[in-house]
Amino acid sequence: MTRDISPDLAKIRLFLTEPHACSYLPDRQATTAFVDPKIDTNIDIYNDLSDLGFRRSGRYLYTPRCGSCKACIPIRIDAIDFRPSRQQRKCLNRNADLAVNIVNTIDREEHYPLYERYISARHQDGDMHPPSRNQYEDFIGRPWQEGTTAFMEFRKDGELLGCAVIDWLRMGASAIYTYFDPAEDRRSLGTFAILQQIEAVLARNLDYVYLGFWIRDSAKMSYKIKFKPAELFINDQWMRLG
Repeated sequence: MTRDISPDLAKIRLFLTEPHACSYLPDRQATTAFVDPKIDTNIDIYNDLSDLGFRRSGRYLYTPRCGSCKACIPIRIDAIDFRPSRQQRKCLNRNADLAVNIVNTIDREEHYPLYERYISARHQDGDMHPPSRNQYEDFIGRPWQEGTTAFMEFRKDGELLGCAVIDWLRMGASAIYTYFDPAEDRRSLGTFAILQQIEAVLARNLDYVYLGFWIRDSAKMSYKIKFKPAELFINDQWMRLG
């Protein structure tokens, strides 16, 4: 449904980046709109902006504003009606030996090397490469507000294999980022992380897992549409897909 813009949102200033190479569609230029970082974006404003398709990266709330290109579409999973596919059930079975815990703080000395290996192996062509500790702290290690950000750890016999960073919203969880051991490729830990976030949302009697943006023509984004039913934010309203 279409949401009314609250008075607080109407006062928010957005800043635009200069056009830059798109990370997902190599033949296009991207422009990002981000909320004025000087504004006190409290949890209520964060929730309202999330319902309008905004995302968080570190201390910034942003959304694409790419002129005539509308390829980036906000997507969220309906956790209540979600039913895992055959492949997703196999993923759960492959990872039945993992312990999953949601914590509010992490050991950065343990987590950063895992993040570094993940970025170096999986995202050499991305704007987060090469990884650094400062980048990690700014992007991942900085919780939004106390009680909002949590870390979902995946461990095998105590060894950290992966982590999903999430923000709790009033209607669900926002999947901020997931990183994992690239040597454990057979486990499909990215898929496993989303499945576990769906379970965590249901355990809190919430509705959605917000997955950021889906791009039809980007192979990197194809996994998001495999979680059904999903909703896309199009023309200022959330619309159900199958």
